[in-house]
Amino acid sequence: MARLRKPAFVYKGVRPLADIIAAPLSAACRKRGFATLDLVAHWPDIVGPAYAETTAPDQLSWPRRPKGLIAEEEHEPAVLTVRCSGAAAMRLTLEAPQVIERINTFFGYRVVGRLRPLQLPPVRIGPRPRPRPVQLSPEAEARVRALAAGIDDDGLKAAVERLGRAVGGDSRGRR
Repeated sequence: MARLRKPAFVYKGVRPLADIIAAPLSAACRKRGFATLDLVAHWPDIVGPAYAETTAPDQLSWPRRPKGLIAEEEHEPAVLTVRCSGAAAMRLTLEAPQVIERINTFFGYRVVGRLRPLQLPPVRIGPRPRPRPVQLSPEAEARVRALAAGIDDDGLKAAVERLGRAVGGDSRGRR
């Protein structure tokens, strides 16, 4: 009689997407010189709003170690290649010491010693910001309020008014 084998993996319910893609994403980051995802994932927090939209870390290049160097000895800092737009590249070059200090402060030791701007559009990670609604004309605002006037529930009435403003203020011309 044949024995039943256990499956190679066991489902334990719903798993977060971060757990599923962490290993392949970490492998891709290691190919670019990043030991962890921290610099890529926390880039907007590290550099602040001035560079969050116009720059992104691309590659971390570590210098080669001499053969006789012991692991505990002082290491040489890496060169961080940063993808950025043209104007941001010039600003980043001028403010490089402050950006390097913020990166090294985030990690708690001297990881980056020099920045190398690369004028390519940065790759966006995360959701795009929502578009701002277009201001409605007074006639359209009155029409939205008139359509929602017959609703008794205050929460539902407010939601219908928000929906009416979003549809009425659609800047792409769809109705």
